[in-house]
Amino acid sequence: MSHGNVTITADLVRDLLREQHPDLADRPVRLGAKGWDNQLWRLGDDLAVRLPWATESADVLLRKEHAWVPGLAQRLPLPVPVPQRLGEPAELFPRSWIVTTWVPGTPADHAPATRAVEAAEALGAFLSALHRPAPEGAPAGRSRGGPLRERAEEFTERLAAAVDLRLVADPATVRAVWDDAVAAPDWAGPPLWLHGDLHAANILTADGTFCGVIDFGDLCAGDPATDLAAVWALLPDGATETFYAAYRPGTGGPDATSGPDPATLRRARGWALLAALSGILIGEAGTTGRPGGKQSWGPPAHAAIRRLLETAG
Repeated sequence: MSHGNVTITADLVRDLLREQHPDLADRPVRLGAKGWDNQLWRLGDDLAVRLPWATESADVLLRKEHAWVPGLAQRLPLPVPVPQRLGEPAELFPRSWIVTTWVPGTPADHAPATRAVEAAEALGAFLSALHRPAPEGAPAGRSRGGPLRERAEEFTERLAAAVDLRLVADPATVRAVWDDAVAAPDWAGPPLWLHGDLHAANILTADGTFCGVIDFGDLCAGDPATDLAAVWALLPDGATETFYAAYRPGTGGPDATSGPDPATLRRARGWALLAALSGILIGEAGTTGRPGGKQSWGPPAHAAIRRLLETAG
């Protein structure tokens, strides 16, 4: 739990708070989770401190969340971590960090949604509320939200690695789904707000349905197909039609058209494959990211590929 020469501990978190936000320093501090980019430390019952620990870009992403998420959160129907304070780089810790609200729930990679109708309606309502035109100056995605074809080399590399490790049983059909997705017309509408990283570890469940969405570090404006890829990994079998009926992007009003348009749905299938291949490599092979991988990422990724191939053609 180190960053460079700094070991992140409860004492360090308290010292940072005492130095920059002393009114919060007397709250109990305990480790909540070690994420991909950040460590999450519980701060009392209703707040959390997020500190970058494993990637060079993490503090930039935290500053982006601090700037944009409070305004977006007001219209979202599921709870999200709302930034409350910004921590500046200092001698104790040389990077930015933030204090956010705490969102209770269990990540879906550990507790998948089981109530199909409720989960599909919750996800549809959340993405309807999020997928509105972004203002000028909204952040661009690092690799999300743009044309799918720009990720072709990455897809080929991931597919080859998964085939070599015997993690994909039907690579020809996987390739055919990808080729169809890349051939779909590009997004022609205005750039919409996107979560950008809506995989199973970033959505929370309780009582079989979704109860919160976390980690807005990849928040950006662009093609909604990037987020719609999550449908195949997050929802139980047989829930997609309920999701399409609940999803009303752009305006969210009663006259909005339900469901994604056919071209967006095709692109979303390609984004779903790209994410699923990454998930099985991280989850089962440990070939990407953390040494040893994250085993809980494998099952939802395999489920996504199975669902995509079952509906191919």
